[in-house]
Formats: sequence, C-alpha cells, structure tokens
Amino acid sequence: MLSWEEFEKIEMRIGTILEVNDFPEARKPAYQLTIDFGDEIGIRKTSAQITKRYSKEELIGKQIVAVVNFPKKQIGKFMSECLVLGSVGAENDIILLSSDKKVENGLRIG
Repeated sequence: MLSWEEFEKIEMRIGTILEVNDFPEARKPAYQLTIDFGDEIGIRKTSAQITKRYSKEELIGKQIVAVVNFPKKQIGKFMSECLVLGSVGAENDIILLSSDKKVENGLRIG
C-alpha cells in the first residue's frame, strides 16, 4: 500500500500539448510531445505510445495530465522529461487523462 505522504510526493500537473512529432526511432509507435506546464514548471518534452487513438493534429492544444517530478529518462536519442498519464486498455490502447474544462497550465492534480 502507498501511504498518503508517498502519494503527495507525486506531482501530477495539467499541461497543454504545443507540438507533436513522429518518433520513428521508438520500438513501438509513438509521438514526441512538447507540453507547456505554465511559468513555474515550463516546457517539457516526452514521448507517448498514443498513435492508435490520436492524430498529431487532434493532440495540438489538448490539455493532459502528466507526472512532472520523475527523473528524466533517455529513450534512444530522445530525453523524456515527464510522464503523460492515460488509461491502458487491451493491446496497449491508451486514452489520455485530461481536464474536461480548460484550466491554467501547471495546476496540480490532487
């Protein structure tokens, strides 16, 4: 079991996707995302295996939930700086977690 104190250490924040690029070097189909988390956190990059459900065009401007306080992770030549969250269905079919209303980038999820 995770304690409440441990849970509070995880920083889940709202960010807006600014840029989406193909990631042909990835082992599984993925996009490279550039996400704005507001003034305090800034712009972060990550990759996400969300090509089954999302086109690059529909992701631009979408607000998503991500963990922003994990260590950076090298994925091939790409450095991932946050972890985008989503529900994982059969065969790694991922639906992104998002806000149902537009909110300020960087707001903490609690």
